[in-house]
Amino acid sequence: MLSGVRTLAVILAMTAPIPALAQASLPPGVFAAERDLALATAGAYTLDEAHTAVIVRVSHLGYSQSVFRFDRVKGSLDWNPSAIETSRLSATVNVDSITTNVKGFAEELSGDGFLKAKIFPQATFVSTAFKPTDKTRGKVEGQLTLMGKTKPLTFDVDLGGAGKGFDNKPRIGVHAVATINPQDYGLPPFFADPIQIQIDTEFEKNQ
Repeated sequence: MLSGVRTLAVILAMTAPIPALAQASLPPGVFAAERDLALATAGAYTLDEAHTAVIVRVSHLGYSQSVFRFDRVKGSLDWNPSAIETSRLSATVNVDSITTNVKGFAEELSGDGFLKAKIFPQATFVSTAFKPTDKTRGKVEGQLTLMGKTKPLTFDVDLGGAGKGFDNKPRIGVHAVATINPQDYGLPPFFADPIQIQIDTEFEKNQ
């Protein structure tokens, strides 16, 4: 009986919500985010490359999901909370910044057999519509250009957090997911299944 009680206590401890970071524990001028869209103030923002992850998940011949990451990303956000549908987003990824833990495969992926980075050095996404679905989620429609081909793409976007940020530069953090058909962009038949793109990023307000 005692063993069962201890097990239950461990389970409850593991599943209990993690308390929010106490503001008092942060350095002066640094503010933790809250999951409150009202804290995302209007204005022009720049993507924080140091706090951005662009992850793609690719089927490895049906055995598992191979995970690749692009490390060099630039972007801007014009955010209008009073009329979210008028907001604008653009982002650029350097294709040759792809990384993988398979030795030598990143160079092969960015080469002529796959992404052709020398000919098409960048992939771009430009929004065409913001469509909020509730207070913390929405869809961002736009055009993705990859390997010289441009196709419509929709990201499902979830607010990570917003707040005062650092040194009076407010921040907005988001998690976004979309799926592409690799054949639409001219990728070889090796990529037979849909590819998921996952983005976790922060935008810092311009001064």
